Amino acid sequence: MKAIRIREPGGPDVLELHDVPTPTPGPDEVLVRVRVAGINRADMLQRLGKYPVPAGSPPDIPGLEFAGEIADLGANVAGWAVGDRAMGILGGGGYAEYTVVPVGQLLPVPPTLGWSEAGAIPEVFLTAADALFERGRLTDGETVVIHTAGGGVGTAALQLAREAGAGAVVGTASAAKLERIRQAALPLDLGFDRAQLGPDADSELLSKAVREASDGHGADVILDTVGAPYWSANIRCLATLGRLVIVGVLGGSSVAADLRVLMGKRATVVGTVLRARAVEEKAALTTEFQRRFLPAFSRPEGEGGLVPVIDRAYPLAEAAEAHRYVESNQSFGKVLLVVE
Repeated sequence: MKAIRIREPGGPDVLELHDVPTPTPGPDEVLVRVRVAGINRADMLQRLGKYPVPAGSPPDIPGLEFAGEIADLGANVAGWAVGDRAMGILGGGGYAEYTVVPVGQLLPVPPTLGWSEAGAIPEVFLTAADALFERGRLTDGETVVIHTAGGGVGTAALQLAREAGAGAVVGTASAAKLERIRQAALPLDLGFDRAQLGPDADSELLSKAVREASDGHGADVILDTVGAPYWSANIRCLATLGRLVIVGVLGGSSVAADLRVLMGKRATVVGTVLRARAVEEKAALTTEFQRRFLPAFSRPEGEGGLVPVIDRAYPLAEAAEAHRYVESNQSFGKVLLVVE
């Protein structure tokens, strides 16, 4: 089979198309003929040699999500058949014509969705759902702040928050991406241009805006993919008993914290990653997402369903160019690889 391999740690040019052996599924796995693979920031960290892969995943083939057809079944697999359309998350190996997946991490592709739409769902929607509801405990009517709202996780989180009945939904992004959010009619009550915040996020400016949007209450849940630059602003924005969920540290990971503020607000700060979790945890998250949110992707147009947001797609052989585009920070929603 054809697959993109990382020749050595480095820039996008180390991604090369090679012939490699087709993997064989274990007893509790399926072999999938990949049609679309999603690109994620973790793929770039792996390419740079800064993100070790989980045990059992190919160390030199990136790719954390897929959509495709089941090609073979492990001995213990039930409930799925060869030819079924499936999508899901991976520890790695998605940039390939075939990949193996633990059966518990499979989601059925809704019949109304094409391959590209399906390939844009698993990683970002599962990450956002886990952050907002499992870690952040977001409930009906609460105020939520979503940083990098124009990214893959951000566009998913905006929709999931509204789907779950959140109150005010606040997002930060560049002015250009805020405009694209408006054009796409994604749910956002207040958009904040990150350029106004400055490199270290003006905590007073953002806090005032969030409190105005929430009638003085503050943010019940903050989903942060930036990290250190937004720390002070996040803590100041939090309501009493608020929850800050850190799912990425694109801007840095080291902060100086005044613990008295956290104590006074009785706030919770939780960090989370998805890729390194045990198969059983990923299966539980997948099952809950299928129960709670997957039907919303099949709602008729105009009835407020969930919609995967896609920026563009590249052929598998152009993975290096796709990485360059994502690293330019111009992308809005998901960037995909199409596997012919």
